[in-house]
Amino acid sequence: MFHSLNMPGTFSYARQEKLKSRKQIEALFASGRQLYTYPFKILYQTTPQNRHPALLQAGVTVSSRHFKKAVQRNRIKRLIREAYRNNKVELQQLIVGKPIGLYLFIIYVGKEMPDGNKLSVGLQKLLIQLYSILHEMDIKNT
Repeated sequence: MFHSLNMPGTFSYARQEKLKSRKQIEALFASGRQLYTYPFKILYQTTPQNRHPALLQAGVTVSSRHFKKAVQRNRIKRLIREAYRNNKVELQQLIVGKPIGLYLFIIYVGKEMPDGNKLSVGLQKLLIQLYSILHEMDIKNT
């Protein structure tokens, strides 16, 4: 299902796609919906937007409780961002041309150092779930 497009710039993770606004992150934790599939938890929220093109922003975090060393946390975050970058195309296509913004926050809840392939497969499953939920919401709203 994913990796269907091969357009230039499609698999990038540019600065404007990164969720860095503390205000928006707090809003996600306060009122966002969540999905869980081990070893990930995703908080997501859709908001009306007047911007063009449609807005898709994502953030990533790893618990310092389970990974004391910053080197380990940074490695896991790098692997998650890479997996997200390679699997976000379907979500982008879903919101293109619609007046909505989609905010995601990906949380790694596993307790062991992950393998890159395992992370990619797990995140892909979760993004497919999110895609189907958003697609159903879109159908109901039209």
